[in-house]
Amino acid sequence: MQRAANRVRVTAQLIDAKTDTHVWAEHYDRPIDDVFVIQSQIAKAIAGQLQAKLSPNEKSAIEERPTKDLAAYDLYVRAKLLVMNPLIAGERWSEAARLLDQAIARDPDFFLAYCLIAETHSRLYWNFDHTPVRRDLADRAVKAALHLRPEAGEAHLARAQYLFNCNLDYDNARAELALARRTLPNDAQVFMSLGNIDRLQGRWNESVRSFEEALELDPGNLFTLRRLALNYLFMRRFAEEAAILDRALALDPKDSGSRVLRAWGDLEWRGDPKPLHEICEAFMNENPAVTAEWGEAWIDLALCERDRALAERALATMPEGYDMNGLHIPRTLMEGCAARTFGDDAAARKAFTAARAEVERAVREQPEYGPPLCVLGVIDAGLGRKEEAMREGRRASELLPVTKDAVGGAHIMEYLGVIYAWTGEKDLAIKQIAATLKVPSLLSYGELRLHPFWDPLRGDPRFEKLVEESKKPVALK
Repeated sequence: MQRAANRVRVTAQLIDAKTDTHVWAEHYDRPIDDVFVIQSQIAKAIAGQLQAKLSPNEKSAIEERPTKDLAAYDLYVRAKLLVMNPLIAGERWSEAARLLDQAIARDPDFFLAYCLIAETHSRLYWNFDHTPVRRDLADRAVKAALHLRPEAGEAHLARAQYLFNCNLDYDNARAELALARRTLPNDAQVFMSLGNIDRLQGRWNESVRSFEEALELDPGNLFTLRRLALNYLFMRRFAEEAAILDRALALDPKDSGSRVLRAWGDLEWRGDPKPLHEICEAFMNENPAVTAEWGEAWIDLALCERDRALAERALATMPEGYDMNGLHIPRTLMEGCAARTFGDDAAARKAFTAARAEVERAVREQPEYGPPLCVLGVIDAGLGRKEEAMREGRRASELLPVTKDAVGGAHIMEYLGVIYAWTGEKDLAIKQIAATLKVPSLLSYGELRLHPFWDPLRGDPRFEKLVEESKKPVALK
């Protein structure tokens, strides 16, 4: 495609991939206002070449304009590119929501814009902004989409994403996906969402199959490849994780996320930090912006290597902190962890105190939400507030157990073990680690062997035994 001023030039080709022969080609040179007409003509021509019989509904869908406003469509396309980016980034999704608000303001009947903004708000709620206001924005967008086209698969897909991301209502989300699949049988997003639900419910093997089905429909989707790789990481099936990330790198060798995750996997799998260190140094020298996007990897590496200079450089790239499945880790908390690792008790106390003020606000605003309470427990453990730390960690685990959310619940299980280790409760810490290793989680051989979080337990034969056991894949029931 080429665009010049108010005209667009499109060259469309249909190729038989089995024989690499050109079946059909056509050129279009039209005013930009005709872009939807061109889309319809290309779709009909390809259907004709494939000798496909289109139903009346399919013909209608091909001819239907997504919006009457071309500027609104441009805003929608820009937002969709941001949402489709494989990097989970709150700033990108917030910008996408702003663009979609503008698109809807130009065309209040823009159905696809409502579906995409519903998905965007649902993602923001799950990953970054766990507030009633954000959940209400997602809910209203879903209702608007269903009002415009109550039978459309895209609307039911948006509602499914809202139900499992915002309400943890897995059964009704599955029912919505079944409705979506009737009209969107080849939409990879349906299978992606099903894979996410399976994972949250602890149905890990089913989740793998759902992501694989999504990849059959959309084999070049880096986001789906990363989700599948993350599944294998949680299950401690590291060879398969590496193979999936190698697939992603074959598609895009320069993709920073796949490069980081592939190297990070070596640290988790073998306790080998060298590949991640090489990637870290390359990014810090070549592309500081990418370094900032992966600040959690660099600080994790610095602590595992006990490299104070690298820790300082990593912290300098983190403007506020980072988010991990509902756990917001403030930069001040990681500053405290780094100072604690390097024996600077005064700096650690100062940083933990600042982190506590920040996280305590989040706990007050969301008293029944486990992740911020868990983070507060880690901070209090660092401050020596033993009773408060253990109470907060335990309460967080009660609020979000793995039976309710297999991903977020596993994170809390792991950090409850850190709380016990830091507060001198070795027996409880050992039991907590053993329990966490029985479920898919990010607790791994590399972390247990290298990370200073677990230093209070080193030398205990029970801990050393668990370190060796962590080399094995999770035994799923």
